[in-house]
Amino acid sequence: MVNVFVLGGSKNIGYYAAIRLLEQGATVAFLLRKTSVFDKDEQIQSYIKQGKVSLIQGDALVLEDVRKGWEAALEAGNGTVDVLLFTIGGTPNFQITKGIQLDPPDICRRALLNTLRTLPEALRAPATQPRIVVVTSRGILHAGHASLPLALKGFYSYALAGPHADKLGAERVLAHVLGRPWAKEDAEPRPDLLQPDWRELPGLPKEGELKKVVIVRPALLTDGPCQADEKAKKGKPGYRAVAGEIDGGYTVSRRDTAHFIVNGALAEWDKWEGKGVVVVY
Repeated sequence: MVNVFVLGGSKNIGYYAAIRLLEQGATVAFLLRKTSVFDKDEQIQSYIKQGKVSLIQGDALVLEDVRKGWEAALEAGNGTVDVLLFTIGGTPNFQITKGIQLDPPDICRRALLNTLRTLPEALRAPATQPRIVVVTSRGILHAGHASLPLALKGFYSYALAGPHADKLGAERVLAHVLGRPWAKEDAEPRPDLLQPDWRELPGLPKEGELKKVVIVRPALLTDGPCQADEKAKKGKPGYRAVAGEIDGGYTVSRRDTAHFIVNGALAEWDKWEGKGVVVVY
């Protein structure tokens, strides 16, 4: 049985991935600001009654809440957490002069730091580390932006500058814990989004300490159906998943991104471990 701790699972990618994992027999512990979000969700309520789902009240922006979340997830998993799924992205707010903005503007980076800093000691040894899947976005790093279709480059640079500045901070932290060099072409995150002394934050894993990590970088997200499920009936792939960068492609649905997380990354972990993966139609 796989025990999963999910942050950002109240909706969208995290929710769809959690449902897929539950359908495969996993147990899932959700950290939620409001556990009432699932009060009318018949599917989740059914899994709660079966003892497959735990709802943990807490805010990922509060360090102690995340620490308690880990403790509750360990208890729900009988002392183990096999998978950490981090899909926090914030609620966008469009401003004409600034494009899409997040409130707070550093929600992804802050929540990720809190999650990694509070990783329990029992899960820090190489043999006990959970598989960690973090969702950021395509086009954040220099190489990724260069591979975008020309029609999207301006949109990403203007409309998505705010959310991508936050996720750049998350990517920088992930490069550190993975022991991956930071490319010269990739600027350091703004100091107001990632404090200069972030490497010295108590509890943060050392450089290269975490190995079992996959970074999922979906293209421009849509609310469309899961094409992978439909096309699988005809023996065709529903999307492209490539480690590194890929030229072209515009969008991918949240449901297909969740499909890759469960049926791609987690199902074929040795293939994807330690890599950043672009998911796009």
